[in-house]
Amino acid sequence: MSPSELKILHVSSAKTWRGGEQQIAYLVEELNKQGVRQWILCAKGSAMEAHCREEQIPFFTYPKRFSVNPAVGWRIRQLCLKNQVSLVHVHDSHSHTFACLAATVFGIAVPVVLSRRVDFPIRKNVFSKWKYQHPAIRKIICVSRFIKKIMEADIIAKERLAVAHSGIDLQGFSFQNTNILHREFHLPKEIPIIANVAAIAPHKDYFTFVNTVEILVQKGLQAKFLIIGGDGGEKTSIENYIASKNLKQHISICGFRTDIPRILPEIELLLFTSKMEGLGTSLLDAFACNVPVVATAAGGVPEVVKHGETGLLAPVKAPQKLAHQVLTLLQNPSLKRKICKQASVAVKNFSISKTAFKTMEIYKEVVEGGGR
Repeated sequence: MSPSELKILHVSSAKTWRGGEQQIAYLVEELNKQGVRQWILCAKGSAMEAHCREEQIPFFTYPKRFSVNPAVGWRIRQLCLKNQVSLVHVHDSHSHTFACLAATVFGIAVPVVLSRRVDFPIRKNVFSKWKYQHPAIRKIICVSRFIKKIMEADIIAKERLAVAHSGIDLQGFSFQNTNILHREFHLPKEIPIIANVAAIAPHKDYFTFVNTVEILVQKGLQAKFLIIGGDGGEKTSIENYIASKNLKQHISICGFRTDIPRILPEIELLLFTSKMEGLGTSLLDAFACNVPVVATAAGGVPEVVKHGETGLLAPVKAPQKLAHQVLTLLQNPSLKRKICKQASVAVKNFSISKTAFKTMEIYKEVVEGGGR
C-alpha cells in the first residue's frame, strides 16, 4: 500500500497545547510530506483548532462537553463514511472513548490505532477494561518501551502493543544564545539559568523541583531557577509552596511559552523532576540545544537519558541526589561537555521523521490486515 492510498482521521480532545498535541502536529506534518491524506477532529475552541487554521490543515470540530459523548462517536462515524477513512488514530483518553462509541453504538468498522503517552497502569474498572480490550483497537502505540511493559500486564492481545518513540524537529533548534530570559528577568550575564520545561501538573512533581532548589540555594549556588510551562492544575499550589520556602527571589514561573527553541540554548541546565513520565520530549529538546540534563529516572526517561552518557539521573522524589547531580555537572566542565556531545548524537535517533516512519509501518500493518 502506498502512502497516497491511506486516509487518516486523527482525533484529539485536548483544549490546551502540550507535548501530546505537539506530537500530533509533527506527525501530521511528516505524513503530509509522504502524500498521506489526513484530517484532524478536535474540540471547538481548542489550541489544536487554532493550529489547524494557522497551518491550513483540514480539520473538523465538535463541542467538548463531557468525556462519554455519543454525539462525538456519531461525528466520527459520519466523517469516516464521507471521507472513506482507512484508519482512525486517537491520541488521548477521551478520543479513545469516542472511537469505541463510534464502533459499538454506531457500527463503524474502521480500525482504530491508539497512542499511549502516559506511564501509569490502566484503571481496573469495567469501563477502562472495555475500552482497552475493544476489538476496534487494532494497535496501541506506546511512546516508550517502559509504557509497553506496563501495558502488557493488562492487555490480553499483546500483539496489539507497539513502540514508536516520540520525536522532535531537529531542524527547529539552534545553539544560538539570544539572552531573552536574562533580559526578561534583569539577570546579570554571569548568573546561570536552571529550568524545567513542563506543564505544572501533578506528575511533573514541581514540589521536588522546589525542594531541590532549596538545597542548591543552601549550598550557595548562585543561579536563577525557572519553571517554564502552562498550568496543569498545580500552579497555585506550587506558587504557595515556593513562598512557604522563601524562594520567591530564586524561582520564577514563566507560564506557557511558544519560543522554547529560542530560549533553551540560554539555559545552563535542564532539571527534570517528574515522578511519572512516558518519555519526556523536553529532554530531547535540551539535547538538541546542547543543554545538559539532570533528571529523575521516571517512566521512559532512562530510554532517553543514559546515566553518565547523555545526562545524569537520580531516583524519583530525591531532591538531595538531584542537587548533587546538578552540582556535579556545573562543577565539572569536561563532564558537561562530554555529556552534551553524546546527547547531541543520541537525539538523532528521536527525530520526527523516524517517529513518522515507525507510525506509518504500524498504519500499513493495520490497514492491510496484520493488526487484527
